[in-house]
Amino acid sequence: MTESRTPERRSSLAGRLARLGFTDAARAEWLLRDAERGTGSRPGDDLLDALGGTADPDLALDGLLRLLASADEHGAGGGLRTALAAEPGTRERLTAVLGVSAALGDHLARHPDHWRVLRDGPAAPDGDPRADLLAAVGADPSAPEPVAGGDGALAALRVAYRRRLLALAGRDLIGSADVAEVAAELADLAAAALEAGLAIARAGVPEHGTCRLAVIGMGKAGGRELNYVSDVDVIFVAEARDGHDEDAALRTATRLASAMMRACSASTEEGALWEVDAALRPEGKAGPLVRTLASHRAYYERWAKTWEFQALLKARPVAGDAELGARYLDMVTPIVWKAAEGESFVEDVQAMRRRVETDLDRRTADAERQLKLGPGGLRDVEFSVQLLQLVHGRGDATLRDRATLDALDALSRGGYVGRDDAAVLTSAYRFLRRVEHLVQLHRLRRTHLVPDEADGLRRLGRALGLRTDPVGEFTALWRRHAREVRRIHEKLFYRPLLRAVARLPGEEARLTPEAARTRLEALGYADPAGALRHIEALTSGVSRRAAIQRTLLPVMLGWFADAPDPDAGLLGFRQVSDALGTTPWYLRLLRDEVTVAERMAWVLGSSRYATDLLLRAPEAVALLGGEGDLAPRPEEALRAEALAAVRRYGGAPPKDAAEGSRSAEEAVGVVRGLRRRELFRVAVADLLGLADVRTVGDALTGIATVTIEAALAAAVHKIEMEAREPLPTRVAVVAMGRFGGHELGYGSDADVMFVHDPPPGADEAAAGRAAHAVAEELRRLLALPAPDPPLVIDPNLRPEGRQGPLVRTLASYAAYYARWSEPWEAQALLRADPLIGDAGLRDRFRALIDPVRWPEGGIGEDAVRQIRRLKARMESERLPRGVERRLHTKLGPGGLADVEWVAQILQLKHAHDVPGLRTTRTLDALDAAVAGRLLDAGDAEVLAEAWCLATRIRGAIMLVRGRASDLLPTDHHRERSAVTRVLGYPAPGDLLEDYRRHTRRARAVVDRVFYGAE
Repeated sequence: MTESRTPERRSSLAGRLARLGFTDAARAEWLLRDAERGTGSRPGDDLLDALGGTADPDLALDGLLRLLASADEHGAGGGLRTALAAEPGTRERLTAVLGVSAALGDHLARHPDHWRVLRDGPAAPDGDPRADLLAAVGADPSAPEPVAGGDGALAALRVAYRRRLLALAGRDLIGSADVAEVAAELADLAAAALEAGLAIARAGVPEHGTCRLAVIGMGKAGGRELNYVSDVDVIFVAEARDGHDEDAALRTATRLASAMMRACSASTEEGALWEVDAALRPEGKAGPLVRTLASHRAYYERWAKTWEFQALLKARPVAGDAELGARYLDMVTPIVWKAAEGESFVEDVQAMRRRVETDLDRRTADAERQLKLGPGGLRDVEFSVQLLQLVHGRGDATLRDRATLDALDALSRGGYVGRDDAAVLTSAYRFLRRVEHLVQLHRLRRTHLVPDEADGLRRLGRALGLRTDPVGEFTALWRRHAREVRRIHEKLFYRPLLRAVARLPGEEARLTPEAARTRLEALGYADPAGALRHIEALTSGVSRRAAIQRTLLPVMLGWFADAPDPDAGLLGFRQVSDALGTTPWYLRLLRDEVTVAERMAWVLGSSRYATDLLLRAPEAVALLGGEGDLAPRPEEALRAEALAAVRRYGGAPPKDAAEGSRSAEEAVGVVRGLRRRELFRVAVADLLGLADVRTVGDALTGIATVTIEAALAAAVHKIEMEAREPLPTRVAVVAMGRFGGHELGYGSDADVMFVHDPPPGADEAAAGRAAHAVAEELRRLLALPAPDPPLVIDPNLRPEGRQGPLVRTLASYAAYYARWSEPWEAQALLRADPLIGDAGLRDRFRALIDPVRWPEGGIGEDAVRQIRRLKARMESERLPRGVERRLHTKLGPGGLADVEWVAQILQLKHAHDVPGLRTTRTLDALDAAVAGRLLDAGDAEVLAEAWCLATRIRGAIMLVRGRASDLLPTDHHRERSAVTRVLGYPAPGDLLEDYRRHTRRARAVVDRVFYGAE
């Protein structure tokens, strides 16, 4: 390794180092000169060239100099220098390792003799890693149950493990072992470490001979596709030996399993190996660590979910009792392949896909750097392959490979994945796994993140052989592979479905009709035959429309499958496409605006209510383009549009009464079309999570207000035209209940009161008849049959209810409230808001009722007791028979009525003195009560959260079913799941648990604040 040291050679060294790829050539030169001063020699040309060819020459040089210093200290430096000069293979492997892995460089500095495993010939470790690692911990590899000996077994295991890891990395980094071979050897090495860890555990459990224990590898360890640093997933199965008590043997086996896990996971001066994770066992971390074979069987046959069968696809005995492990595998294999026949298979598959999509769509700072969970990452490939195995493997035994690449090859040979797609996917998977290995090798840490700093990206690019622009070339290559994976992941399930029903060119996989139905069932389509008919209708033919649909459907079928009701989504899409398919902008919009197509799929597959609205006005698809288009329109803009329609259709005097009716009906028909469009806008914003409870309530109230106001204008115009004179009175409509509270839901009636006020000197009888005619005409116009959700006008909260007159004068209201009003009527007026009609009359009505609902000094104790008795009677009498009381969102404990009555009793008591309480809105009243120190802030938060959740549930039920209900769905499986999904909960049980928790806490506040209970 000596080199002449002429001035010319010295002066050119820095330049040469820079050309070789050293990023800090001056530092590298200084290190080399320092080494030369210490040893009298420095690396020769061949070694410098080898260092310059590594992924990170600076890192490689640092590691090499530390290794040489350590080897010299141990008296082995001469042999190392000779090998580096004379053995090109040794030189290449050692520098390749040092240029990638700082951690293995540290290991070599601690154990300088380990460089020999990188030499050609017999020095490299070969043969059985199990025997090697068992011998390292002092156990006899030939013993039936090896037992470790000596105090240093843990450190010895780690040293021996790293030695073999070093040898494998040397072969990997120079390309003499491909990624699948490396992953398989890593899995075998992990299995050997588990066996050695079990030997160490036996040394600490003297009674280990009373039981048999098998270790089953899961995940990547089971599939022989392990990473350099990865949790090793395992399951433990045990049984008592003949003549030994089973319970005692299980306790012993549990001690053995725990000790084995510690032996592998514990940190020593040599570091740790990796975590041993047993969370995939039955019942997960809540279940026993060790089970018998019979217990495993009972669990998998009765309780296991589809994701657990998916995990068992890779199960493989890896350590411990081989015969028991083989019996375990024989037991679970038939069960795994029957999983698709289970009742919950479709639901579980959908949940699995959603869970993966959630991982892929995580909005974290590291999301775009993820090799595993990022879009187009390793999880995309692995999940797709495993799901296709589960779907088709029960009938095709050739698909039952554990390793991802082997299974993908089998799926391609069987015609379930196109050959070209399989080739692209295989190439991308190999690339991503290689990058993952390189990332983990650097520090020997479990990570799946691509570095974000330039040095790390440069190291990756150079390790992959990219030299011109390592960072740019690597980034472009990675993104291209990720795009291809994502594209194929999205089409993998769906393009073959198209080919099953349409005559498409190309060599992609064409599923048989039976295989296509099986795949559709697995993706959540309850009527696969119907789905295939819709696909055929949409894609058959040579028209431009069919060609675009064939492009859109592979992606949209996946989006439908992600929605709660894929069948409804696909049917709705076909119906909208039939209505708009010849419209030039429609297909262009879906093709060019991905957001529109994705939102459309979710809406059609989630909401019957929104789908019905869209089918009546399919041009509303255009609203799906941007979030700005889905924001509720200002009420003033809606009012101007609605009243313009009324003027347009009612401008000229009618020739007769029939023409007058038609004009009014046509005007209100246009307004109802406006309402239909705006309801769709709000529903979509709600379904997409773009509108909260207050926004939805305000928007729906504004739409109802404008619709009723326009109907009132049309009714007044019709009555005036019939009478040939102006209306002899002023009319206003008072919103009541949820309408007056600006809290309307999708299925709410519009509770109203009608008030009129004739001018002085007018004929009061004629004025009353005219006002009554207007009110009846308004109700008739809004009750006409129409293809949109009805807007029911309910006047039953008026004085005397159904027995009282439909319309009263302002003076009549004043007389009634002065003489006859009951506490409950004052309570009802808390949510009265004169929203529609003559502005002056609305103000006068408000001035009339304010002293009634906000009485000076508040209501007395007698009134409070009456209200409490009325509330208690409602709770006991108004719930429908047979209904689970706790699940009734309106009248159940902690539900809407509970919260509203708390707010209202505080208003009745204190609104005269606390101006903030003079509101018709529940949440505003609670806020005002807190500001006025009438309600604890924590109690108000509990009440508001329960109220909002109940309101959201009622809205979701209406959106999903298209029919209103106050009862939390618990029976109809698909509806329950859909409501849960629309509300953003992972599973129906989560929604139920959350609702019960919120209402239980709210009811405790109600008992204390409303009823005065301690």
